[in-house]
Amino acid sequence: MKYLFLFIALLISATTFAQQAKKTPNLVDYVNPLMGSDSKYELSNGNTYPAIALPWGMNTWTPQTGKMGDGWQYTYEANKINGFKQTHQPSPWMNDYGQFAIMPVTGHLKVSQNGRASWFSHKAETVKPYYYSVFLADHDVTAEITPTERTAQFRFTYQKNDSSFIVIDAFDRGSYVKIIPGENKIIGYSTKYARGPLKNFKDYFVIYVDKPITIARTYSDTTLTDSLSLHAKHAMAIIGFKTADGEIVHLRVSSSFISIEQAELNLKREQGNDSFDVTEQKAKNVWNNTLNHVVAEGGTTDQLRTFYSCLYRMLFFPNKLYEIDANNKIIHYSPYNGKIMSGYMFAGTGFWDTFRALYPFLNLTYPGIVKEMQEGLINDYKEGGWLPEWSSPGYSNVMIGNNSASIVAEAYLKGGRGYDADKLFEVLVHGANNTGPEGTGRVGVEYYNKLGYVPYDVKINESAARTLEYAYDDFAIYQLGVALHKPAAEIEIFKQRSMNYRKLFYPSTGLMRGKNKDGSFETPFNPFKWGDAFTEGNSWHYTWGVFHDIQGLMNLMGGKKQFIAKLDSVFTLPPIFDDSYYGEVIHEIREMQIVNMGQYAHGNQPIQHMLYLYAYAGEPWKTQYHVRDVMNKLYFATPDGYCGDEDNGQTSAWYVFSAMGFYPVCPASGQYVLGAPLFKKLTLNLENGKKVVLNAPNNSDNNVYINSLSVNGKPYDYNWLSHTTLLQGAIINFNMSAQPNKLRGIKTVDYPYSLSNEK
Repeated sequence: MKYLFLFIALLISATTFAQQAKKTPNLVDYVNPLMGSDSKYELSNGNTYPAIALPWGMNTWTPQTGKMGDGWQYTYEANKINGFKQTHQPSPWMNDYGQFAIMPVTGHLKVSQNGRASWFSHKAETVKPYYYSVFLADHDVTAEITPTERTAQFRFTYQKNDSSFIVIDAFDRGSYVKIIPGENKIIGYSTKYARGPLKNFKDYFVIYVDKPITIARTYSDTTLTDSLSLHAKHAMAIIGFKTADGEIVHLRVSSSFISIEQAELNLKREQGNDSFDVTEQKAKNVWNNTLNHVVAEGGTTDQLRTFYSCLYRMLFFPNKLYEIDANNKIIHYSPYNGKIMSGYMFAGTGFWDTFRALYPFLNLTYPGIVKEMQEGLINDYKEGGWLPEWSSPGYSNVMIGNNSASIVAEAYLKGGRGYDADKLFEVLVHGANNTGPEGTGRVGVEYYNKLGYVPYDVKINESAARTLEYAYDDFAIYQLGVALHKPAAEIEIFKQRSMNYRKLFYPSTGLMRGKNKDGSFETPFNPFKWGDAFTEGNSWHYTWGVFHDIQGLMNLMGGKKQFIAKLDSVFTLPPIFDDSYYGEVIHEIREMQIVNMGQYAHGNQPIQHMLYLYAYAGEPWKTQYHVRDVMNKLYFATPDGYCGDEDNGQTSAWYVFSAMGFYPVCPASGQYVLGAPLFKKLTLNLENGKKVVLNAPNNSDNNVYINSLSVNGKPYDYNWLSHTTLLQGAIINFNMSAQPNKLRGIKTVDYPYSLSNEK
């Protein structure tokens, strides 16, 4: 009998343990930071790198397999690591700034990147958001890293060796290193950046080692000098010592864009006397607490891994550029005037990508950090005269549009307060009526404001894409003006301009087309031609870029039937293309071609919202089918897990929103268009203390369609959810089925917002 009681006790204990394990998961353990890292110039499977950092942290660390200055700083197919690099790189196309590298070596000292590089294997590599470890085979050293927001700790495990070294590479644009053996300390700075010019730019660093330095050298590139302090085009510091078997050497590393002294302060504030293990645990806790805002349950392990790997990737950019001084004041280096200024500053994001879903997700789930970002935008304007459209870290003339309007307007419309929204409205009006430096304001504004479009034949590239995006941006400005109670006489012009998309619609094809200054359309016209009048896409992709007035677009096409047929055609057309504008098959084209989804090009941003447009025409079940299909086919928590550039969280945000069951087609409308959830249950833990619980208990691989839906216990037939409803907390129950319900969401009143439907 006692054995029976023992068995029952063990069973109860095991059951209790299993329930507790299920109840409090370490969500960060689902994350694979290598998702998307198997990429190259010709084909992007994400173009990501393993980012070892805290959410929105000022600094990120990554193993470096590429050469100095190569945007592909870590690629999964590489066999050698040449350093562990502090990075702020948002994408390989933007490249990096604020960078230096640290590398342990043994034996005969070779300081060049190729000379010090070591073979490694992914089998001896551990990669987590808060911890990285790898065995460097050629040096018989295990290297480990764990981060804080502006600092990191390193742990190098050496074997017995009379010649153990650490190389500190300050890179090659003009740098400085100084070794202070009596303090076991190295200081320096790097000035290397890819996008500029940046005034007075320096990334200062401080490194402490917990072992006496017995060898100290500096190198100008690969030439040994006779000084422990060196300014050079390419400065490096080398420290060395004897090590015993299994001896661990610790490094404490900190940096600042302000000064060496500020780097010291950052180190003291963020690490104190914490050990490596304590720092690692704190970093893990931060990740778990941040990810815990979205708790998914009832999916496969692979689905959970993909979901949280995407969510991880969404929480880096824009990264904090600000620091906290000795008086606990927020200060920052200004990339605009080169001075140290007060207040918040962020950097490293392209609004052309991220206005679509990344910022909507932040506004819903992490509005606290968005408030800081809005204050940072005010400082961008005060210090530089314009809002950035791509910041890395200053203004960068890379992508098109004036989508800072969406970033600013959406934040306020969705409840953001506590900053000078009137000042930001002033900034938006300024940007909408002027052309600024480095892609700020609006290129071609003199034509757009006069003709209602940017002409094809006035030597302004991607004119049709600019027109379509400006029209949505005008809508965002109008909506913000209404919310701020601006006079109708001041804002009505933006409402009028938001209808400018109609000027590019060509009825005989039912597609958008470039238009010349005299009012004639571009000739000849090939709807499969990438670039030219459009941006990294063709007319089949950009025609849908009328986020704020899908009903108006539908009217131009002749009604719901024609609109649905046109949507269907995206998938039934062959994946043909015309690459003559670029003169080569750019990677975005190849990524569309190879996934066997017709003209649907999910690997780039312009068409990602298109799957949700069936909900505007009474066939929401097609949205439900296609969204699940894309999630199943194009996303995996693997090194080749994306189908194109991840792009600062945007492509990940599409997946996370879609897995939740809705998507922000028009961020400035305050609505989310319904798709269908991926998990049996998902809980949003909002910052205001409310919860949004999304239940779909009979969800499965076969049950991809919404048969019925209730919100807070009441039947719900609309094809959209309001931001206001979610903020108040909600319980949303999805009844999923294997067959589409073609009677739900089919009435005009069920359709999401369109400007043309306003009374």
